[in-house]
Amino acid sequence: MSSSDNAGFIPPTKEEDFGLNGMDLIIDGWFHERGVMWPGQSMSLKVEEVLYHGRSLYQDVLFFRSSDHGNVLVLDGVIQVTERDEFAYQEMICHIPMFSHPNPKRVLVIGGGDGGVLREVCRHDVEKVVICEIDKDVIEKSKLYLPSLAKGYDDPRVEVKVMDGNVFMADNPGHFDVIITDSSDPIGPAAALFEAPFYKNMYAALREGGIICTQGECMWLHLDIIKPLISKVAEFATTVEYAYTTIPTYPSGQIGFVIATKGKEEGCKEPSRRDDSIEKVLKYYNGDLHKAAFTLPSFARRAIFE
Repeated sequence: MSSSDNAGFIPPTKEEDFGLNGMDLIIDGWFHERGVMWPGQSMSLKVEEVLYHGRSLYQDVLFFRSSDHGNVLVLDGVIQVTERDEFAYQEMICHIPMFSHPNPKRVLVIGGGDGGVLREVCRHDVEKVVICEIDKDVIEKSKLYLPSLAKGYDDPRVEVKVMDGNVFMADNPGHFDVIITDSSDPIGPAAALFEAPFYKNMYAALREGGIICTQGECMWLHLDIIKPLISKVAEFATTVEYAYTTIPTYPSGQIGFVIATKGKEEGCKEPSRRDDSIEKVLKYYNGDLHKAAFTLPSFARRAIFE
């Protein structure tokens, strides 16, 4: 997860309007994540060095070097990326939709300022990748402190738009084969990214046969968010499905993806193509795991789809 885009979002102007101050969560040399969306539990990482802390126009931004998880990005007090396990998220949010499309050429990434999704998209034979990230500070600092993710920005096929993704999509209807939204949780600037109007705007920006994949929260914690969102998207998308990945440093060790299609009746549970040259360099995604990612525990399947 990383920073996000939001039409109509007003940047905070007072200290109390921001999320948690990341520095306040470092106690006795440990960072203790506190999230209002996962009450009663906390993820803690040992801090070796604070690399950067500041407030952008949109959020509190913290980078630190941990003892065992490499460099870490924290936004508004919530862990977004650790170098140790980021690939489990970046690979799945990217390659599930990319390999579900038979020939993706134009790709839009919304959010994802750390560059991890870009890195993965650029493994494919695409013509153009546009990233709309509203917070330029996340882009600039990620290039410094997360270079293994941000190297995607160096690809000549990538075009960076520091702007509202909704505005960009409105200006480019029917243009993209795949749209990936790598957002933070539905608080503050990311709240609108979990509402039906945003999904309708993405749907309108797709070409026929196109695919949407968005960060879809945790089945252990957020069924009250996932269920109504899936139901709303199902009203206009050809298909809508929920897949997931495991990742230790996200709440409850799991994060999901809402995947919707436009004119693709078979959905995305089976890859439309395979590429051994890509799969052999990946750490997490493979064609078998692609299919398995849509197999949900009974409690989640019933809660989301029944």
